[in-house]
Amino acid sequence: MKYKVALHESEEGFSVWVPCLPGCVSQGETEQEALSNIAEAIAEYLSVIDEQLQGAEIREIEVAA
Repeated sequence: MKYKVALHESEEGFSVWVPCLPGCVSQGETEQEALSNIAEAIAEYLSVIDEQLQGAEIREIEVAA
């Protein structure tokens, strides 16, 4: 699965976050390190969501844009 990420370069390196996953953020000294770190953060984020949804009844809805 692909996610859009937002990168911001500063004097300290790169910060990166996933707009569609609130609170899913990371950083790195280089762009490549930041992207690698956010990939790990996304996997961990989704793992926690899966745990929180265990036992819940799940539905999908369509939203018109």
